Amino acid sequence: MNIREIALPGIGQKYELVTKNNDKVVIVIHDDGRREVFHFDDDDHEESISCVVFNDIESRQIAGILGGMAYKPKALETIEVAFNDLIIEWYKVEFGSKVVNQTIGNSDIRNKYNVNVIAIMKKNTEKMLSPGPETVIEAGDTLVISGERQSLKKLILELLSRNAGGET
Repeated sequence: MNIREIALPGIGQKYELVTKNNDKVVIVIHDDGRREVFHFDDDDHEESISCVVFNDIESRQIAGILGGMAYKPKALETIEVAFNDLIIEWYKVEFGSKVVNQTIGNSDIRNKYNVNVIAIMKKNTEKMLSPGPETVIEAGDTLVISGERQSLKKLILELLSRNAGGET
């Protein structure tokens, strides 16, 4: 997908994108917080066929939905959502990784990596929101973690992936 960014002095910012399916969408972010989303005719990318206007709060809610915060498609094993430097990522703990059968507290994830475990989706589909330090992490669990990108990468590399020094 190609995205073209255009400054609109006195108005805001414009983003033009054409999807893999040749759908053209234009998003205009106004300086006052409004967002306009235009959808164009498949046969004529100069002809707008619809427009929706969102306020700032609505836009952020839509972004969360599109970004997977409200519903994560089952086909995705990992996904990330970025808010400036804060990243929220879903990561499936690999078999043989160092953290398997360890508690969140004993793993010292928050202090050592500056990462928070927001939730755990257990492999038996049980959902644990705001898991405590006594919560045991098992292979196949999907962790919803937040932190800065480098911290998340370090945590994944050192504790969550199979190549993290656990048994293979």
